Formats: sequence, C-alpha cells, structure tokens
Amino acid sequence: MKMDVSALTGYNTRNDYSMLLSSLPSSGSGGAGGVGAANLNFLSDYASIKNGSYGKLMTAYYGPDKSRVSSVVNNSLSTAKDSNKQLKDIQSNADAMKKSADALLVTGDKSLFNGKEVTVTDDKGVTSKKTEYDTNAIYKAVSTFVNDYNNLIDKGGDANAARIKDRVDSLTSMTSANKNMLGRVGISMDADGKLSIDEEAFKKADMTTVKSLFNGAGSYGFQVSAQASLIDFAAANEAAKSNTYNANGGFSNNFSSGNIFGSYF
Repeated sequence: MKMDVSALTGYNTRNDYSMLLSSLPSSGSGGAGGVGAANLNFLSDYASIKNGSYGKLMTAYYGPDKSRVSSVVNNSLSTAKDSNKQLKDIQSNADAMKKSADALLVTGDKSLFNGKEVTVTDDKGVTSKKTEYDTNAIYKAVSTFVNDYNNLIDKGGDANAARIKDRVDSLTSMTSANKNMLGRVGISMDADGKLSIDEEAFKKADMTTVKSLFNGAGSYGFQVSAQASLIDFAAANEAAKSNTYNANGGFSNNFSSGNIFGSYF
C-alpha cells in the first residue's frame, strides 16, 4: 500500500521519532534473565508513561489527521496479533486490577489500615495496648485484589503480543518474589501463577504484615498497581495497530481504550 504522506496534516517529514523509542527502557524477555530485567525496568517504564514519554511517542506516530490520506489500496492496516475484543478485555481487567490495588494503597483517614488502639488484659492480669483493625473490611478488599489479579493473569496470559506477555510474566515474577510473605497472611500462589486466599488464616494473620504488603510506595500492592498500568498501556499500544481505513480513505478506530490508558493523554 502506498500513501502520500505530504497530505497528512501535522506530519513532520524532517523529524525522526525513533529517538523517542530509543529513550524508553527495554523490558523484553529474550535470553536468560529477561524477566528479571523486566522487573528491574518496570518502574522506569511506568514513570515514562506518567511523565509523558510514551504519550509523546503515541501522539507523534498516531497523531496526524489520517482522514486526508489521498489514496488507500487496502481497507485494513491491522497488524495487531490479538483481536480487538481480547485487547479490550485485557484493558478492562487491567483497569479492575489497578482499582483494587489502589483501594489498598489509600493512606490517611480513608485508609483500610487505620487501626484503633485498645487496652487488653492477658490471663495473668497484665494490661497492654494493641491496635485493632477492621479485618473483615481488609479481607474483602484483599479478596477483590486476588480475584482481579487472577482475571488479569488469565486474560493477559492468553495474549499473543510479546509486549503484553512480557508484562504479565513480570507481574507473576513479582508475585513469586513475594510468595513467602504472602504465605504468612494466608495467600498462596499455584503453579499457574494464580493466587488463592484462606479467609481463616488471613484474619488470624498480623495485619501489620498485610499492611506492609499492600499499603505504601514500593509495597507489593504498589508494584502490582504499576504493572497493571503497563499491561493496560501495552494492550492499548497493540490495539492502535488495529486501526483501519474505510473504502473512501477515511480513518477509523474500532477499538475503545481503557480508563488507565486514556488518563495519560
């Protein structure tokens, strides 16, 4: 297919946008230690999204008014490796995962981990102070987190796009790295990377350990939230390849991106 790029409004034929690509950290899984490298770089990738580097790239590449393309031979320019429906489902699950992770990350007056100090007396009559937490509310929030995590692993793991699969692999690698700590609060990880939560064991666990896992910058919950954003962005980037042109040369996009992706533009 040939097109007259001079007819594209706003297209800069003198600038090479590859410098934007080269400025972004790589997190491919090729070779030994690939997943480990992705874990080291994922926060840098997340920062690139938040500070606008990814946004500049996408705007530069996909931003021109393609409705002015003078001649189109084929009706479809799709090079996406996954269907629009699958990509949309991945983004939806990534949105849900980030939402449930962020609910546990809340600090201040609305934090689920705001405990109440009480005085207790042991069998020997010795009194002491301890902090009581609303374990029912915390368990409900963590259960939602576990459910959303498993849904994202399910859907994202079936993707064909390497970028999405790399992100999902990084997510399960992060969880594996926290496997022992999760086990201390009644959360286990199976061979497929899925999580399960034992309600009785969880409610008997030390809530300060739960808080260290799911609340605060750098916590496991924070890492999952960031990785969900990256999965969402990878799916949106793949979906951009599904853009099509109609028979009259008009540009259309039959994919609606998720909430996380849209917030970066």
